[in-house]
Amino acid sequence: MSTGRILNIPNILTIARIVLIPVFLVIAYWPPVVGVSGVNETILFRHTLLTSIFLLAAVTDWFDGYLARVLNQTSAFGRFLDPVADKLMVAAALVVLVQWRPSITMAFAAIVIISREITVSALREWMAELGARTNVAVSTVGKYKTAFQMIAISVFLLNWQPLDILAYLLLYTAVILTLWSMVIYLRAAWPFLKQP
Repeated sequence: MSTGRILNIPNILTIARIVLIPVFLVIAYWPPVVGVSGVNETILFRHTLLTSIFLLAAVTDWFDGYLARVLNQTSAFGRFLDPVADKLMVAAALVVLVQWRPSITMAFAAIVIISREITVSALREWMAELGARTNVAVSTVGKYKTAFQMIAISVFLLNWQPLDILAYLLLYTAVILTLWSMVIYLRAAWPFLKQP
């Protein structure tokens, strides 16, 4: 199969991640079913399903890149859409979590993570115009950031109170790594940024 084909297996997985976003949102905001006891009978199922969808998206994020390399099915379309799909799902999940937990700690973490993604995406696009895209390639810290971010959001989506402290520890570890990775990218781009 040719490397430039758009509808290949890795790209289909990437598109599927984007299609999962409205499904995720519908489930998150679907009116709860309250039984005669007054207890929400769907809450456990809802949070388990939301966590499963988010984890599925996280797994396919790794899997589509792996398949693209193994099956030699890389494409410009895939290189463009893959990081976009990741950011969209994370942003959607963070917006939901901020509404569920309207506090400065959650809002701050969401703003830092989303702002970093916007900043680094803009930086990469600008560096690509200069022909220096490789100077801001994905770093090891960025990979750790993504891992902590995905795990933290998954734990929050479970909405199980005994895991709250763990969830916040994971989230703020992700925030620290998020800021650290952004500094790494900005330092790499600084020689270009300070040019007149």
